[in-house]
Amino acid sequence: MSHLPTLIADLALILISASVITLLFKWMKQPLVLGYIIAGLLAGPYINIFPTVGDIENINIWAEIGVIFLLFALGLEFSFKKLMNVGSTAFITATTEVVSMLLIGFLIGQLLGWGTMNSIFLGGMLSMSSTTIIIKAFDDLGLRNQRFTGIVFGTLVVEDLIAILMMVLLSTMAVSQDFVGEDLLISVLKVVFFLILWFLIGIFVIPAFLKKAKKLMNNETLLIVSIGLCLGMVVLATYTGFSTALGAFIMGSILAETIEAEHIEHIIQPVKDLFGAIFFVSVGMLVNPAVLVEYAWPVIIITLVTIIGKAIFSSFGVLLSGEPLNTSIKSGFSLAQIGEFAFIIAGLGVSLKVLDPFISPIIVAVSVITTFTTPYFIRLANPFAEWLYKILPTKVQETLDRYASGKKTMNHDSDWKKLLKNMIGRVIIYSVLLTAIWLLSIQIIYPAISEMFAPVTLWIKLVMCLGTLLLMTPFLWALISNKYNSSELFLKLWRDENYNHGRLVSLVLGRVSVALFFITSVVISYFKLNWGISVIIAIAVVALILILREDLTQYSRLETRFLANLNRREEVAKKRHPLKTSFNSEFNDKDLDLTSVVVSPYSDYIGKSLGELSFRQNFGVNVVAITRGDLNIYIPKSSEPIYPQDKLTVVGTDMQLQEFRNRIEDVKNTIDTDAVDKKMTLHSFTVDDEFRFLNKTIAQSHLGEKYDGIVVAIERNNELIPLDKDTAFQLGDLVWIVGNREKIREIQYLT
Repeated sequence: MSHLPTLIADLALILISASVITLLFKWMKQPLVLGYIIAGLLAGPYINIFPTVGDIENINIWAEIGVIFLLFALGLEFSFKKLMNVGSTAFITATTEVVSMLLIGFLIGQLLGWGTMNSIFLGGMLSMSSTTIIIKAFDDLGLRNQRFTGIVFGTLVVEDLIAILMMVLLSTMAVSQDFVGEDLLISVLKVVFFLILWFLIGIFVIPAFLKKAKKLMNNETLLIVSIGLCLGMVVLATYTGFSTALGAFIMGSILAETIEAEHIEHIIQPVKDLFGAIFFVSVGMLVNPAVLVEYAWPVIIITLVTIIGKAIFSSFGVLLSGEPLNTSIKSGFSLAQIGEFAFIIAGLGVSLKVLDPFISPIIVAVSVITTFTTPYFIRLANPFAEWLYKILPTKVQETLDRYASGKKTMNHDSDWKKLLKNMIGRVIIYSVLLTAIWLLSIQIIYPAISEMFAPVTLWIKLVMCLGTLLLMTPFLWALISNKYNSSELFLKLWRDENYNHGRLVSLVLGRVSVALFFITSVVISYFKLNWGISVIIAIAVVALILILREDLTQYSRLETRFLANLNRREEVAKKRHPLKTSFNSEFNDKDLDLTSVVVSPYSDYIGKSLGELSFRQNFGVNVVAITRGDLNIYIPKSSEPIYPQDKLTVVGTDMQLQEFRNRIEDVKNTIDTDAVDKKMTLHSFTVDDEFRFLNKTIAQSHLGEKYDGIVVAIERNNELIPLDKDTAFQLGDLVWIVGNREKIREIQYLT
């Protein structure tokens, strides 16, 4: 009989046990991640009732591959452009939560006597919420279209980036066993430098490559190319001293900006699911039931600290950003758990041999408990918020209301702030590129040339120096020129006689100083001159660049190509889908929600038709569906009556919905019927000169009768206008329509 490798036998055991347990968890409507962990526990070395794996080391290698693909898939969903669009609320919330939980986790570890490094890793594990668990909970509860979920998802995006940076810092501290602030700062600057550099180069090169190879691409070749790029970046990241997870995440975020992003995400899903399952099963194998019994009290303490701490600090972060109390508490309660990143950080600590073995099972236990509590906390959030608001003193209520309403007036940045923000961003990008050219010249090319032409003569140094400066020239010109640094805003402020021109002059001098620094550094690197002479040479180089500026068109071409690659996905999406954006992005910005309200048996509206009640005129909300027992009525007619316990699916702003709830009462904040969520959809589109209902009224379009659709909002000149049946569609209007998913797709220009 032929010998079967242990690896294959172990893999068979893992996948069979995982399939049985996850089918059971799917039937129980529980997160599959928990099923994988339980499967790992049963197949692990600590429970002998079932067969166990023969070689844990092989499984650890598979698990590391699982982490790579999990982070690669996370990068595909991440997108740096999405990070720029999540807004200040997400940044403030994520920062508040992460910093607070880092400190609390560290203090808890110290109080439990776990040592400094264990405590630091504990803080890191407790600071990250679980994207997987939150998405599952929102889907199960039908909350994906609620306004507060947009804040939660934005916070998770920021947390993802913080987690990547944290893993680099934890690795640095673990290897050096040094907690000097200077070393940590250098590590942060190093990872930020490589993040920006790899992203810039990736966006410049990879979309162009995929475009040229498009005719040769099918699912198979695209899968191989994507995995090859991912693992290639993993090797590069490891070579430069970073983790494999960082490399996978960066390549995912680069591919996220290409037009093939959704396609890659789709074809990579089975690979991610397979290796992800192996990773979570391997996490379960680390759980020793005897350890959990021994450390029962730490498990209970850390669980309570996680739930209460994350709920409080996340809610406070959202509140601090200027959101209402109700939204803050719903967002904060949704983030009160830990998950996949806690496992990854624990695995990092174990692999670096700085984390005691007993901590991993404790973290897994805490994650399992908080996974089960998450849906209940989300349900509890709204009644708790209403109760808390009622018991607060009137002055506190007024202060909170003023603070939340004041956010809308402060969100409009001044021209100076816009100019400053734009200029700082560009200076950072140019500095990264100039640093990369300098390092490439000094540390790679020059040593190679020195070996080839030893001994190195003055002429070789001169050629190397001039060559380096020549490569830098396009970016030096972009750095010192106003043309590439928000020139319109700059001129607008410069022409304002009442504005302090000193600020603008200081910005220009600041940019020129950065350019002089890089030129001086190159000169000193090759000729060992003193700073005075080097600065004079640098000034001469800047003057020469200004004289030859008309001939320096390279940067314009480089920037045009980069921006074309960066924005190509959006441009193609606009051509394919004329709708401006999806419900979650546009409607969250406009403070519009899709929610469900249950009609009280004692309501005055019972027995009356929608036409008689005129909800749109009286409250500004639109009824888009009625769930009556097992019957779902989509886009109900005006003659449709209201009955007790009807579930009305309505669209409106927070204030409109709150007033509507107060009148209708028994409020449910979720759409409980899955059929409504699956069949009802929202589209947005811009009215152009080919739109079939141009200059016709809503009543004349007969959208309700023909397409089971209802117009819920029209934005004209960047403002939402009041709606009634006589409102006409005008050129340039941005229209939102809710209705039956299949029938709405029949409308021309809505896909």
